[in-house]
Amino acid sequence: MTEIVYTRTDPRLGEFALRTLDPAADAALLHSWVTHPKAAFWLMGDADVARVAAEYARIAADPHHDAFVGLWRGEPAFLVERYDPARVELAGRYPARPGDVGMHFLCAPTDTPVSGFTRAVITTVMAWLFADPAHRRVVVEPDVRNTAVHALNAAVGFTPAGTVVLPAKTGLLSFCTRARFAAAIQPEKADTVDPQDAVAHLTPDTWARANRLLVRKALAEFSHERLLTPEPVGPAPEPDGPDPGASADYEVTSDDGTVTYRFAARRLALDHWHIDPASITRRRDGVELPLDALDLCVELRGALGLTDRVLPVYLEEITSTLAGWAYKLDRPEIPAAELARADFQTVETRMTEGHPGFVANNGRIGFGVDEYHRYAPEVGRPVRLLWLAAHRDHTTFTCTADTDADALYRAELGDATLAGFAATLTGLGLDPADYLYLPVHPWQWWNRLAVTFAADVAEQRLVCLGPGPDEHLAQQSVRTFFNVTHPQRHYVKTALSVLNMGFVRGLSAAYMEATPAINDWLADLIERDEVLKSTGLTILRERAAIGYRNRRFEAATDRYSPYRKMLAALWRESPVPGLEPGRRLATMASLLHVDSAGGSFAAALVAESGLPAPVWLRRYLDAYLTPLLHSLYAYDLAFMPHGENVILVLRDGAVERAIFKDIAEEIVVMDPDADLPEAVHRVRANIPEGEKILSIFTDVFSCFLRHLNVVFTDAGLLTEEEFWRAVADCAADYAARVPHLADRLARHDLFAPEFAHSCLNRLQLRDNQQMVDLSDPSAALQFAGTLANPVAPYAPRRTA
Repeated sequence: MTEIVYTRTDPRLGEFALRTLDPAADAALLHSWVTHPKAAFWLMGDADVARVAAEYARIAADPHHDAFVGLWRGEPAFLVERYDPARVELAGRYPARPGDVGMHFLCAPTDTPVSGFTRAVITTVMAWLFADPAHRRVVVEPDVRNTAVHALNAAVGFTPAGTVVLPAKTGLLSFCTRARFAAAIQPEKADTVDPQDAVAHLTPDTWARANRLLVRKALAEFSHERLLTPEPVGPAPEPDGPDPGASADYEVTSDDGTVTYRFAARRLALDHWHIDPASITRRRDGVELPLDALDLCVELRGALGLTDRVLPVYLEEITSTLAGWAYKLDRPEIPAAELARADFQTVETRMTEGHPGFVANNGRIGFGVDEYHRYAPEVGRPVRLLWLAAHRDHTTFTCTADTDADALYRAELGDATLAGFAATLTGLGLDPADYLYLPVHPWQWWNRLAVTFAADVAEQRLVCLGPGPDEHLAQQSVRTFFNVTHPQRHYVKTALSVLNMGFVRGLSAAYMEATPAINDWLADLIERDEVLKSTGLTILRERAAIGYRNRRFEAATDRYSPYRKMLAALWRESPVPGLEPGRRLATMASLLHVDSAGGSFAAALVAESGLPAPVWLRRYLDAYLTPLLHSLYAYDLAFMPHGENVILVLRDGAVERAIFKDIAEEIVVMDPDADLPEAVHRVRANIPEGEKILSIFTDVFSCFLRHLNVVFTDAGLLTEEEFWRAVADCAADYAARVPHLADRLARHDLFAPEFAHSCLNRLQLRDNQQMVDLSDPSAALQFAGTLANPVAPYAPRRTA
């Protein structure tokens, strides 16, 4: 006997139902469905009736798998399977959660298709599954080639999470939560985040794994910055011995002497501590304790210099960083070798480490957990920016020489959207000519502007126009968005009043005003310089900027105040229009990415290129390091060239050229008397002569190449000596190209035996709300002795 287990009335197509399946009685019917050519992805095309009966008898006998016949208007019309993915189909192949339920469905083939029928079927199936309160997330794994079902799944709220290799196919693993399904069938609930699902990644296992990884990073980076002094346990490798980088055991003791951290580490160039996370133990009075990054900060607060003012905020940043890491650990992973072939934005959203030097690097204080799931880059959820009309009397718009406000708005929004904005203003009795249009982060509107700028809204100096037409993805910098609807359109960088890595991530209206002129100047400099042009270097120009000035708050605050940084935006070029055929893009941060199995993104690129590792590395250094050296020596110009600020252009896995971005806020001309156009004067700074070379030693060698060296050596691509020799050879070859700069190269000697050890975490530990005054970056630097220069042993011989 069969029985009806669920019914649903579709508002357009009427009655749907599910009944239990009888393997013997239904075998002939199911055979006609699953062997039809339209059911090719069901993988039973060659089955006979007996095999179909046996297969569904097996499913009926499995306590973790069952099947049902779907009815439409009382007649069999579709097939549904329900299973426990932690035990069937996907067991051991993805990080299962409590409340997961798997699903397959197949519509009966027909010669007279009904419009909307398949959508009604999957909606019925999903509604049935979520009718059970124990089901919190539906899991599917359709064949990656089945694009039709991918689109259908997306329509009811499924989000792809990567591919999964199964015995008979490669599937597109996708998830749909109760809230996502509700939002899909009721668009007015599109921002709903289920409160249980929002914290589903915070399990004992993921929390413990995240803590182990962050404790490893904390011990390594705090030791690198000489805040901690690990003591050897047993003999340490001799500095001049046959293998000075061999692993040895070390320990660190808490401020009060009661807690000991012990670990195995290799000490590499630039005093880099390469710690095995599995080796770390924490003991108090001989009793082993769980690893906890928060406890570490409290136990070592004296050594770290954490004051009563800074400590609570720092602990909040650490907690948020842990929670973000737990989320990344919980989601299905794309292996590094596969990720290395992925598209630009897939790579962007799959970065796990954050800044390689900062320990608390994902604070994002201000985001609630629901907002994390909407706006965090690693979630990869598209966002539609909100747009405001800002009265011209309070707003400044500046742009590069090749555009203007009207042209920019038409290109970014389209005529229909602009007409709608104008109609909104006209409907309020306002003149559109009196206003400029300004994009804002949705979080900023809901949490800051609608409250703190309420007077401006009430007095119609600011008018909310609603969301724009395009969907964007947040980049690693959190407040910058890539347009995924029209990738050729600009990035949009917005003000975001959340605390992250030592700064409230606002944008100053006054600061934005000079942005386009600075970008025009730099683009022209690069175009005119033969060395820079030969490297292929380009920048993503920030072509327009807009800022709204709240004069009441300006009268009450100084230039550092976050109240002056609440409402501004800039438009930055997309790299997509300038991409040559056969090339692809990847954030430079990807070169440090290593998956949970130890697979290296960089190693995958080297393998794809077919080049010897030294040749691959040299091409990368020519594209990245050479323009940084020439900018310093020829122009006293320094960038902030960390992984997130550089995009690599790849051809067949090899680096062809580099693109620098985030220009106006982060470049500096280190000569206060430099002859610059008046509009560009803001980038000048008085940097002491002895500190100029730190733009290479600290920002390039210590903050990036130090970590890339570990990736190359761990992957067996190069020895440490070979890595740094390649860096030295690149620098030496550059020097040979610019004999007219010999005096400057000698004055700022890249091959000096040692250099001042400038530390990043010390900045954040001292003041985690305003680490550096961008107008005087030198004043804030924190030093901890010197570091041996890893390229010094390979200095070119100087001739008399």
